[in-house]
Amino acid sequence: MSEFDELARDWDLNPVHTERSKAIAEQLLEAIPVHAGMSALEYGAGTGLLSIFLQDKFREITLMDSSREMIRVISEKISLGGIKNLKPVLHDLETEPFPGKFDFIYSQMVFHHVGNIDGILKKFNDLLNPGGYLAIADLYPEDGSFHGEGFTGHKGFDVEKLTSTLKNHGFTNIHTNECFVIRRTLDNGNEKEYPVFLMTANK
Repeated sequence: MSEFDELARDWDLNPVHTERSKAIAEQLLEAIPVHAGMSALEYGAGTGLLSIFLQDKFREITLMDSSREMIRVISEKISLGGIKNLKPVLHDLETEPFPGKFDFIYSQMVFHHVGNIDGILKKFNDLLNPGGYLAIADLYPEDGSFHGEGFTGHKGFDVEKLTSTLKNHGFTNIHTNECFVIRRTLDNGNEKEYPVFLMTANK
């Protein structure tokens, strides 16, 4: 069982997760001209908090995650809510291709877990329809204290470097702004802030 499998059942109990998803959803809708005919993919959907805030804005949203337990929680929420346009999919896009095309791909707090950023951006570009949109919400550079010792992913992102990487993969019209601040009390008792950016782009 993976780390996220273990966290899935209690994920929604943390109010910060809901607050962050709500803030990102609001800013996504301000930044992207969404309409009800669009299809979307949430990459690394977790328990689906972000897509549930966005469900009424799209024709269909595919919620992709590589954690079986996260997908199980999403499926239960969809069933209980009688939601028709959210489609959970257990899939690891880093290791396997995925059939389909989308008008919009978005993710929150997922990129710092992705090993091959170039690889995933190429796959996003392939999955997007011409003129489609991409949105990435993740951490600005941090000192490693967000996850602590043993974390092997990215310690946030330099947004200028990430912008250049998106351009190298054919994305244009790239904009970035701070969309949320995560506040945590560290083991030493000090409170630390971790700002989150929202980067949007066009194919």
